Formats: sequence, structure tokens, C-alpha cells
Amino acid sequence: MIRVRFHGRGGQGAKTASRILGTAAFKEGFTAQDSPIYGAERRGAPVAAFTRFSRGPILERGLIASPDLVVVADETLLSDPAARVCEGVTDATAVFVNTTRAPEELRKESGCPGRLTTLDLTGLALAKLGKVGALSAMLGAVAVRLVGFGVESLRAAIAEELGSLGLSPSVIEQNHTLAAECFQTVPVIPVSEAAAEGTGGGTVASLWTPAYDPPTRGAPRIAACANAPQRKTGDWRVFRPVLEPEKCNGCTLCFVYCPEAAITLTENDRPVIDYDHCKGCMLCVEECPTKALKIEREPAIAKSE
Repeated sequence: MIRVRFHGRGGQGAKTASRILGTAAFKEGFTAQDSPIYGAERRGAPVAAFTRFSRGPILERGLIASPDLVVVADETLLSDPAARVCEGVTDATAVFVNTTRAPEELRKESGCPGRLTTLDLTGLALAKLGKVGALSAMLGAVAVRLVGFGVESLRAAIAEELGSLGLSPSVIEQNHTLAAECFQTVPVIPVSEAAAEGTGGGTVASLWTPAYDPPTRGAPRIAACANAPQRKTGDWRVFRPVLEPEKCNGCTLCFVYCPEAAITLTENDRPVIDYDHCKGCMLCVEECPTKALKIEREPAIAKSE
């Protein structure tokens, strides 16, 4: 059995990518299983999805604790403790990261183990489409290539999965084109089966018995760890709004429309963006009448500082 774990942010297509890999595996004659895990989160929140495929029955369920391949849609997830990208990753695990940086540089900065390979999927989408799109097809293509499936299975899986989402034939063809380029250009590293987790064989992990707090202690608190000011949701961004002060007329519409209260005002009614908590929804950019706010690609290094 091969176990693949996808990490992304809400809206980047990790769930659909896992389905594309699962469908491709099925078309290659495997038994396949795929499932996502996420809460009631908004665009940009860390999410994960899991795909298993095997020649025999799959008796495991739930999340994948010991992946053979990890596919990461956004390199900033490596420094996000809530995403837990490197959990269960060993020196034998294959890891793909969507980034502009080389594997050696990324390994040095992130400290993540595993055999890394990288490709700038976001840059490819921007160059070909002028926007960030088709990430699910590109992530699926990378996974399909790394596990050793053929391009025909990839194309059939993309057509089936994106067609089920109601995408037009022209949009699906754009996804095919970008996916095929990723399939051909991603640096390949071998993906091998790790020790099975559970019924499949190998060392079986012991069950963990959870402890339960009384209701008075277990009730949620807004100031609890990972909530409110402690959770820097600016890590969710792929793009950031940037103010051009000379164009700003002080209308304060960005301040009014920001859903996260991440924009404050100076005494002269000029906006100040709190990048620790701005999620990059770009509502401020859409509403700005003077176009004083522009969109820039998020500098990944700056996030980790």
C-alpha cells in the first residue's frame, strides 16, 4: 500500500488533488481510498487530504500518520505548527513542495526530513493563466507522476473529477495543459512503501486513550491557545494587499469592509494593515475606489521571520 498526504490551504485544491490521485490509481487497477479533513474554516486555513491505494483491500481508515509521499501546496505551511506537515515524515519519505526554492535551501530553512523535490506551481499558473488557478490539477499531476502512474490515467482522472465539479470543457482543457507540463517537468524522486500503519502489516501502533476535562474546563475560551491574538492567521496568505499611499484619499472603505479587523486607521484616516492577521482575502483591494491597494505575491521568507 502507498499512502499519500496532501497539505494545502482552503481554496488551493488539496482535496480535489487527492481525488485526482485516487481516481488515477483506480484507473491503473488499484483499490483506492481518498478523504479530506478540515473544520468550519475559511479560505486560507490549513487543510489536509489523504489518499491510499493498494492491490488488495484497504482496511485502514482516517488520517495518515506515516506517509510515503507528502504533497505540500504552499511552502509557508512548513512553518505553521497547526498544519503539522512534517509529522510522521522520515528520511525515507518523499516530499514535494510548491516553491521557488531548491530542495537543499528549503530543507536547510525548514528542517523538514525526507527526500525533497520542488517545483513553482504558483509561478507556472501565473505565467500561463495570469492568475492562481489549476492548482488542484497540478498537485494531482505531481502526485501521479511521483507514484509512477501514466499520463493517460492522469488526464482521465482530471476530466472526471473536474467535470463532476461543473467546470466547462475549456477550463478543464486549461487544467490538462498545466497538469501535463507539471507531469513532465517535476524532478522525480522514488516513492516506496513505508512500514504499514495498522492492519496492513509491520509494527502496529498502540491505541491512545484520550483524557476528558470536566465541562467547566473544557468550555471554549476566546483567549485560549490557538485562538484570537495567539493565532497569527497572516500565515494563511498566498498574496498580500499593499498600500500605495500617494493614491489613498482616506475614504476608509478598506477599514469598513475588512472582515478580520486587520486594517486600522491613522489619525489622518490612512489605513495600516496588520499582516500578522490579514488572511489575504483581498476585499480591501476590490472595494478601494482609487486603486491605492495592489496585490503582491507573499514573500515566504518574510513569514517565517
